This record gives sequence, structure tokens and C-alpha cells, in this order.
Amino acid sequence: MRRLALILTSSAMLAAASAQADPAPVTVALMLKDHRFLPETVTVPAGKRIRVELTNQDGAMEEFDSEDLHIEKDVTPYGKVAFELGPLQPGNYSFMGELHADTASGELRAVAPE
Repeated sequence: MRRLALILTSSAMLAAASAQADPAPVTVALMLKDHRFLPETVTVPAGKRIRVELTNQDGAMEEFDSEDLHIEKDVTPYGKVAFELGPLQPGNYSFMGELHADTASGELRAVAPE
């Protein structure tokens, strides 16, 4: 019985340490309106996980697409989608709306802390 308590206590301590080592991602809100991303440029901290919450205010389907970030996510008309990226190295990462590439484009800038 004592051994089981020790195992459970050790497991709880490891889980708590893991939760502290993996902080919540930084949330970024993006909107699609008139087939454009708002804001077009987003600055995020490098080295952190990023949660993108994309809301589509258009009546047309769109696909968030980025070769730089290695991701494609569909968002339905008037829908919302969320996804995580990173952690990212410092730099600029372009993205676009694949179905309206002539107007829907943007950039994610990952900046190292000073």
C-alpha cells in the first residue's frame, strides 16, 4: 500500500512538472473579411507555441495555407477554426488564403525576446 502511494505521488509530481515545462500557447486572433486577413501582419514571440484562432466573416469557404509553416486548414463560410503552430524560430512566415490568393495574404513574424 505504501509503495502504491509512493508511485501515485511520483506520477503526480511528474505530471505537474510537465505541465509547468509546457506553458499554454500564445493565442493569435485572425479574421477573414472581404477575402483579406486582418491583421495582415502578426508578431509573435519566437520559441513559443502559437494558437491561431481564425474567424471567417465571409460567405465563402477559405483555406489558410502556408508552405513556410507547413499547414493547411479549411475554414467554412462564417465559421471558425483553431490550430497550433511552432514553437517557431525567429523569422518571417508567409501565409495566404488559397481560394482567394489574389487578396488574402499575410505574414507571421516570430521575434526573439530581447
